[in-house]
Amino acid sequence: MRATSPLILCGLVLVLLSGCGRKGDAAGTPAPGAPAPAGAASALPPQNVTVVQVRQADVPITVEASGTVTALQSVDLRAQTTSTVAQVFVKDGQAVSKGQLLFRFDDRADRAALEKARAQLARDRASLADLERQLNRARELRAQNFIAASAVDTAQANFDVGQALVRSDEAAVQAAQVTAGYNELRAPISGRAGIVNVYPGSLVQANATSAALVNIAQLDPIGITFTLPETQLASLLAATRAGELDVEAVPPAGTPKGTPAIKGRVTAVDNLVDATTGTIKVKAEFDNKAQALWPGQYLRVRVTLRTLKGATVVPQAAIIMRGNDRSVYVVGPDNTARLVTVQLRSGLGEQAVVDGLDATAQVVLDGKQNLRPGTPLRIQAPAAAASKPASGASK
Repeated sequence: MRATSPLILCGLVLVLLSGCGRKGDAAGTPAPGAPAPAGAASALPPQNVTVVQVRQADVPITVEASGTVTALQSVDLRAQTTSTVAQVFVKDGQAVSKGQLLFRFDDRADRAALEKARAQLARDRASLADLERQLNRARELRAQNFIAASAVDTAQANFDVGQALVRSDEAAVQAAQVTAGYNELRAPISGRAGIVNVYPGSLVQANATSAALVNIAQLDPIGITFTLPETQLASLLAATRAGELDVEAVPPAGTPKGTPAIKGRVTAVDNLVDATTGTIKVKAEFDNKAQALWPGQYLRVRVTLRTLKGATVVPQAAIIMRGNDRSVYVVGPDNTARLVTVQLRSGLGEQAVVDGLDATAQVVLDGKQNLRPGTPLRIQAPAAAASKPASGASK
């Protein structure tokens, strides 16, 4: 029998050893993607987490927009006659009432013209009375055949001319009265006066394009004009048809903390959408007795379109986002993590309205990054931020 080569023996030993190693790997480590052996989840160490209780609440759905405060009525007062200012009865920033006398102009020429028109009317009325007597006498003489019928016609024509002349004089008196009335300028609305631009002795001219004598703006109630995206138009119209639509004016920057929002109501929705910006103009009215709102002011408004009754509210921080999917970890019956898919209905700042959770569920807030389904949980005290109530939603 021929002796075996040492090289062949070494090769057989290496083959046997490599085969044993592959069998050991297959027995000790699962292939990638294979399910974990039974009991692996229970072998995981407990993870420290904080949880919050799901809340059920009536949540208002709101939208915010930038708005400009506008006076519901604003009037620039200008002279309707050419004259000089005789007296000024209004001061800068003064509150005025409708019909209050603000300016008086030099009216001597207009009063003289009015007296002249009245005198002309009196003279023509006297002439008309004489023409009427002549007409009556002509009719009597004609009845007795003392004068011709043409004489009566002439007397009638003279009387008609006299009547027309008197009516013309009456109109002239009224015109003179109107012109004289322009010498007193009264407030057409109640409101707050702006800066007075004339003083006694100043020349004013009718139909002048220069600055107004003074502006009067109504401050209470007051309006805010703002725009909303056309995507909110259907909800906006549905809310206005359902009844009075509430709106809040958010206090501007610099307002002392704790200042409440000013309540108002939507009064008008424009009849067209701006095709350039894709927005719809909305107007709201606010009580402004405290004069917290001022014409021209720029601020934010919040419109409540509807209210979700009995909505499920959870912290935004508890929601896990993976692409278009939203999910949360909840505490299972065996005190382990359970991943639940939810549908996000609306955002509430730090809170969110979701569907897909039981009213008794406890949602993991902190520590969810270390979890996977089935992980044992060690529950700690809830975070303080999770207890903040939701004040409104935006959608």
